[in-house]
Formats: sequence, C-alpha cells, structure tokens
Amino acid sequence: MADDTQQAVQEQILRRYWDFVKGFWTGRTRRRAWLLIGAVAAAVLFNLGVQIGINRWNAYFFNALEQKDTGAAFNAVFIFLGLTFAAALAAVCMVLARMRLQVRWREWLTAQLSQQWLAEQRFYRLNIAAPEIDAPEYRMAEDSRIATEPIVDFIIGLSNAGLMAAAFIGVLWSVGGSISVGGFTIPGYMVLGSVAYALIASFSMARVGRPLIDKVETKNASEAHLRFELSRIRENAESIALIGGEDDERASIRRTLRRLVTHWMEVIRQQARMTWLINANGTLAPVVPLLLGAPKYLSGELTLGALMQCAAAFVQVQYALNWLVENYIRIAEWMASVARIVGLWGAFDDLDASLGETKDERIMIDKSPDEAIHLSGLSVAQHNGRVVIADADATIEPGEKVILTGESGTGKSTLIRAIAGLWPWGQGRVLLPEGRTLAFLPQRPYIPLGSLKDAILYPDQSRKTSDADIRKALKRVGLGHLADRVGEDERWDKVLSGGEQQRLAFARLIVGRPDIVIMDEATSALDEASQENLMELLIGELPDSTLISIAHRPSLERYHERKLMLTREPSEVRRPSRTGKGKGAKLLSKILRRSLRPRPSPDPSADLPPA
Repeated sequence: MADDTQQAVQEQILRRYWDFVKGFWTGRTRRRAWLLIGAVAAAVLFNLGVQIGINRWNAYFFNALEQKDTGAAFNAVFIFLGLTFAAALAAVCMVLARMRLQVRWREWLTAQLSQQWLAEQRFYRLNIAAPEIDAPEYRMAEDSRIATEPIVDFIIGLSNAGLMAAAFIGVLWSVGGSISVGGFTIPGYMVLGSVAYALIASFSMARVGRPLIDKVETKNASEAHLRFELSRIRENAESIALIGGEDDERASIRRTLRRLVTHWMEVIRQQARMTWLINANGTLAPVVPLLLGAPKYLSGELTLGALMQCAAAFVQVQYALNWLVENYIRIAEWMASVARIVGLWGAFDDLDASLGETKDERIMIDKSPDEAIHLSGLSVAQHNGRVVIADADATIEPGEKVILTGESGTGKSTLIRAIAGLWPWGQGRVLLPEGRTLAFLPQRPYIPLGSLKDAILYPDQSRKTSDADIRKALKRVGLGHLADRVGEDERWDKVLSGGEQQRLAFARLIVGRPDIVIMDEATSALDEASQENLMELLIGELPDSTLISIAHRPSLERYHERKLMLTREPSEVRRPSRTGKGKGAKLLSKILRRSLRPRPSPDPSADLPPA
C-alpha cells in the first residue's frame, strides 16, 4: 500500500511538472525549442551512422587479420582514422546542441519561477503563508538546473538507445544467425541472449535502486536546511555575537550536519549496492557475446570478423537496453529536484488560494473617490483566517499626520501593511488616491547592492537626481560624513549602522518626496534628539504628504495630528467561502507538499548516530 501511494505521488509530481514546463515547447519560446530539438535529432542520427560504420569496420579489420591480408589491414587503419574524425565531430555536434537546449530550457524555467515568486509580492507572502518551503532561491537556481539538464540527457539517451537497439539488433540477427542445441534450432539466438541479459540487468537495477529516489530527496532537504541555518546565522551575526549565542548555534549546526551526514550515508550505501550491479554489468557485457559466439566460431560457422562484429553489436545493444542501469542515479537526483520545483510551484498555488477566489475574500486596494485615504469595512486577518482587526472604517485626509498606537498584538503593523498593499488576507477595501506615490519605511530599511546614490534613489533609480542633491540630503539627515562617497559601491547594509540605515531612509523621502508616507518604528534605532531632528525635517520638507506611523515612543505623538488607538478584541476566524473552482489543484498541491516534507522522527535525535 505504501509503495502504491508513493508511486501515485510520483506520478502526480511528474504530471504536474510536465503541465508546468511544457510552456517552453508551446509558448513564445517554442520556435527556439523545436529548432534545438531538431539539431539534437540530427546529431543523434549522425552519431548512429558513425557507430554503424565502426561496427562494420570491426568485421572488415578482423577478417583482414584472420586472412593475414596486409593491404586490407592498412586500408582499415586509414578508414578508422576517418571514422574517428567523424565520431569526434558527432560528439561535438551533440555537445553543442544538447548544452544549448539545456541552458535555454533552464533559463526559461528559472525565469518563470522567479517571475512568479516576485509577482503579487509572493516573495514576501510566501514566508508568512508557507514557511515550510525552505530555500526557494535554491530551488529556483539549482533545482531548476537539475530538473532540466538531466531530462535533456534522458531524452537524448532514450532516443539514441532506441535507435542503437534497433540497428544493432538487426546486426546480431543477420550476422549471428541461428544455433542448433540438442536438435533444436534457435533463430537469432544472439538477439535473444542480448535481450534476456539486458532485462535481467535492468530489473535488478530497478529493484535495488528504487529506494534511492526517496533517500536523495531527503538528503537534498537536509542540504537546504543546512544552508538555511548558515544563512540565518550570517544575517543575524551581530545579534548572535552580542548575546554570546555562538555555542547554541554551533550545537544546532552540529545536529543539522550530523543529520545531513546520516542521510548522505544512506545515499552512499544505496549507491554502493547499485555499484555492484553497474560494475558487474560493465565487466560481463563484453564477455557474454564472445561466450555465446564461441561455439559457432570454433565450428567455423563464424569468421573472426563476424564474431567481433557481433561482440561490438552486443555491447551496443546492452548500452541501449541497459540505459536505465547506467542512469538510475541521475534519474533519482532529477526526480528529487522535480519534486522540489513542484513543491515550490504548489506553494504559489496554495498562497493564491489562501487569498480567496473573489474580491470579497481578500483586502482590495481600490481608487479613492477623492484625495483622502479610506478604510471601508476593513477586516485584517492572519493568513490562517484569525481576524486581528474587524470591520474598520476610517478616513485619513490629504496631508494628515496619523499615529497608530496600541499594545503588542493588536495588529498595528499588519494594518499598515494592508494599507500599503502588502497584506491581502482579510476583507474590505483600502481606497488610495489615484496617481499618488507611496513610501513605506520599515524598522529595518532595505538597502540594495550598488552605490550610495543607488541606495537613496531605490526603487526608482531612473529618476534624474544630481549628486549635489544627494549630498545635500545626506547632510540634512546627519550623514554628511558620507557625502563624498555617493558614487562608491559598497555593501552599505553592512557598512552602515542600524541608526544610519534609518537616516538613509529619511534621505530617500527628502529626495523622492512621496505623497503618502507609512512608517513602522522607522526611528527605533535613533536617540530622542536624532529622532526629533528627523521628524521635524520630515514635517518641514513634506508638509502636504500624508503620514501614517506606528511608534511606541510617546514623544512621537506630537508630530501627528490624530491618534488611532487599537485594542485587543476576542479573536475570531473567518474562512472565505470557496467555490468548486480550484479545489482539485489545491488538494493536489497539499498532497505533494506533505509528501515532500521530511518526516520528523518521534525522538529529535533518533536519526542521529552516536556523537
């Protein structure tokens, strides 16, 4: 039953994967895709012709040796030089066509995933609604490569294997002929022997290698978790260092690393079992046709050239029919990455489904009928449906300065994210004046890579602003010591302190002059005097801009004209009504994501080896 369920899940994963990636072959890139496929097909056929030529050369050369025909043997050497050049040319054509197809397909897949990730603010919302989707950036970069490159190799391998099998089975049938055993004549006995040998090898490999897919998938998940932990430490290095948390982090990394090594060891043991079969097959395959053909050669029914031609054809047939034997490990790696790609795409679907299917099931950002900001029947909920703010109605007039206060957990930050269009979970409408620019200042402002000027102009770096204006803004917010470094490229998010980063965010406001400013603890890293200077600068520079703030310092209230107090209410859960549309896709997505999620042991240390 478990095997049937696993197989059904894998079939669903493959079907979902194909539904997604077939866009490369049917969408705007289809012309390039099919041209590359045509080039690959031509290279495969060219290679087949060369291999058939080499097989016939075996008969010609070894017959010349058997007959001690020096002239024919020398001719065979020159013929072989030509075949060698042709084989190298075929290989070069194959590499060029194959790798171009792989790169273009990966480019398309990564672009599709990254565009979906960045669209509709999924990169932000995914962390909230689907935290179990580990390392989406790794899935888009590395898993997309593994999910596309091997399948091109598989298609080429299968095509090549099928053509090789058909061509060289014909050679075995015509050259090997039949054999009489105990008065019975077995026609095409070399073909039967080749097929029987290949079936035994393939069945054995499939039997032994089947568990490898799950083991590779678990190993990849552990790899992603280790990368996540290391990245988290890097991102929070200062906080960890200040509180002396190195020992705890070291212990956590050690546990994660031990778990990863345990899963790697399982993969290694499984690959070792498969290596028994792979190496045994590699040793036996060239010998078996010689043993099968020896009786006819010794009886004089086969020439040495014919025997060697059959042996070479037998090896080619084995290579073709045992394609699964040679590629099962890569298939396992490919299947694991496909599952992670499908899991990420399914998370996108789940995220979209959690927002509701109609406008009434999510917070909508609409056009205001006037110049004011209106909250109309606004209910803000967590992504699981728990309502934190219910049925809010408010109007914020143009240029008004409003501060939101309330105890922790009343939904202040969630409310302003809803106003800024970041938080769609809930119901009701936020009406914003059309054509007005909006700036959001979080507690920790984002600083992109590049120059200091790029950081201040972000996200509208196309805006024409002189370096002199940038320097002036820096001086006015207390960053005058950086005025001469406007054009320098640095990791400014590492160079600047928390307070300096918040000052830089105010410099953005002075330069950008937005119509609506939303601040969430945007002065928390500043002292009272610095906060006072920056707030007075903001009010003086942008007197007509609407300001909505969250702050815990009472001293900030005097810079606002109105205070909205949020109070904690008994929580309720509102589930948006669902129509039948999309239920099947959502159910499949949940099944896939649960099936791909690593299963924790009852004892957290149960899967760890002794220290």
